[in-house]
Amino acid sequence: MPDAASKALLPVGLRDVLPPDAGFEAAVSERLLGHFADNGFERVSPPLVEFEDSFLSGAGAALAPATFRLMDPVSQRMLAVRSDLTVQVARIATTRLAGAPRPLRLSYLGQVLRVKGGQLRPERQFRQAGAELIGSAAPAADAEVVLLAAHALGALGINDVTIDLNLPTMVPAVCGELGLAGATLDRLKAALDRKDAKTVSAIAGPEAAPLLALLAASGPADQALARLDAMALPATARAACRVLGEAVALIRLEAPALTLTVDAVENRGFEYHTGTSFSIFAKGVRGELGRGGRYLAQNGAPEPATGFTLYMDMVIGALAPPVPTRRLFLPVGTTIAVRRRFQGDGWVTVLGLEPVADDAVEARRLGCAAVLRSGNAASVGS
Repeated sequence: MPDAASKALLPVGLRDVLPPDAGFEAAVSERLLGHFADNGFERVSPPLVEFEDSFLSGAGAALAPATFRLMDPVSQRMLAVRSDLTVQVARIATTRLAGAPRPLRLSYLGQVLRVKGGQLRPERQFRQAGAELIGSAAPAADAEVVLLAAHALGALGINDVTIDLNLPTMVPAVCGELGLAGATLDRLKAALDRKDAKTVSAIAGPEAAPLLALLAASGPADQALARLDAMALPATARAACRVLGEAVALIRLEAPALTLTVDAVENRGFEYHTGTSFSIFAKGVRGELGRGGRYLAQNGAPEPATGFTLYMDMVIGALAPPVPTRRLFLPVGTTIAVRRRFQGDGWVTVLGLEPVADDAVEARRLGCAAVLRSGNAASVGS
């Protein structure tokens, strides 16, 4: 028979979230959803699993390596355990809400499960909160989701945020112009993601110059856009830069102090993105708080969409620890009216279930700072 220690073991990348952290994460998540709702993003709640061929179609095809599958004993069809909520929201938008007015603004909150974690984020299960704007290709939509993410984090107290803007289509467009494709393109993408100029030169040979120029163009948004504008880029890449520049200008109008950078060669994690995309960082936090960007919501004719996902474990890590609750011990038999009175004053009430010899001792044992005496909250000391 397994002992208590072995029963507590969990697979790598999975963990129990205990009090008070679980409650704090839930409260923060709901605050984010409230902020999204205030800006017109209505909440949807997709299922934890769905048919594999639905989940992994369209933009979801890029998620196949990260997705758990299992056989449904009822339908005898393969199911996918969601590894990302964005593709599910896109499915809802293009099927169940296909007739809803566009642009469609949706938000979500839920757990996802992935086959493996990464070096910076070893967690395989975590909570995502996010928002999707579907049905508009305008740069104003790109600016709206960036600003929504930044303002939502600011409302939580995370103010020193950096938005790293990306163009995932840039490298394929430039490489296509140079005749670099297939396995060579994959190797170049990997080297550019690592910012490894030496390997880029070795792979691309005499065609490396434009790629090295893209690598050197990264930096503060205004400078990077100016460098990109001075380059001889393919028409599709130049159009993507124009849209990005318009979005940056709109963001600057509303949030001039927001730090914006541009990395034109970043591809990691943007496999299904088709235009202006971004990662969200905060000072003092190792790793991304979230990411988002352009993609195609598909069910028949593709529909332009953009949005973002926040990783709640990372968001929680960027916040100050939760303030301890004021816990009040109520002796057995305390009426509901008394409990509600103290709860209305901000107390968390803990009701005794049996008579005890010393209410103060019992209060301390249960982590309560006070005990009810003569109708008042009396400190129990240490």
